[in-house]
Amino acid sequence: MIVYKTEEEIELIRASAKVLAQTHGEVASLIKEGVTTRKLDQRAEEFIRDNGGQPSFKGYNDFPYSLCISPNSVVVHGFPSDYTLRGGDIVSIDCGVFLNGYHSDSAYTYPIGEVAPEVINLLAHTKQSLYLGIEQAVAGNRMGDVGNAIQSFVEKQGYGVVRELVGHGLGKKLHERPEVPNYGKRGSGLKLQTGLVIAIEPMVNLGVKHIVQEKDGWTIRTKDKKPSAHFEHTVVVRKDKAEILTSFEYIEKALQ
Repeated sequence: MIVYKTEEEIELIRASAKVLAQTHGEVASLIKEGVTTRKLDQRAEEFIRDNGGQPSFKGYNDFPYSLCISPNSVVVHGFPSDYTLRGGDIVSIDCGVFLNGYHSDSAYTYPIGEVAPEVINLLAHTKQSLYLGIEQAVAGNRMGDVGNAIQSFVEKQGYGVVRELVGHGLGKKLHERPEVPNYGKRGSGLKLQTGLVIAIEPMVNLGVKHIVQEKDGWTIRTKDKKPSAHFEHTVVVRKDKAEILTSFEYIEKALQ
């Protein structure tokens, strides 16, 4: 069953999304060469709890951390650890906040120090594809329009779009119906209606689209071990223009 949200529920998700955006800003302010990914996770959990929320990911299907931290060839679901960020790395930070009974979810991928130009382009194009997908999340369009906008743009750049992992609805649960693929055929799939809240999250690989799962049962890597980028917003379908509930504003301030 797909649960469409009332305006009151959307306001509760918006409040959750604000704490999430601020959490990302706190993490962004710490990201640099020499920091461990575990330190980023600790700061995120501390900030979320200090602001009355709970980390959506911690304990979800027994996931043990507050952030998914995915460097380089890790696509998503990487574990925070004693890994120290180095110049030339990229790192995806995926975070969710549960506040007032509702979840929000977003992700951002950072370059660390001097990064290869082709990888910087991967980040820029993946972020751009997120917004192209969001543009299609309007009432009357189909889910395939969202996925096709992402897929057609990134494949023109020669990248691979992950198939096995997709965006999702969210609200009282972190993952609700419907699935939101980052690929698809225009005019196909679910007809979008006002009040549908979804996480749109392109996962785009510099090389092939194929992925493998590590032995920990969570960490997903690119099959060819080339870098992967991930950007995500929580969005509500509206009549004329999708509304983005999460924000990269605090990240961008921290990176100035």
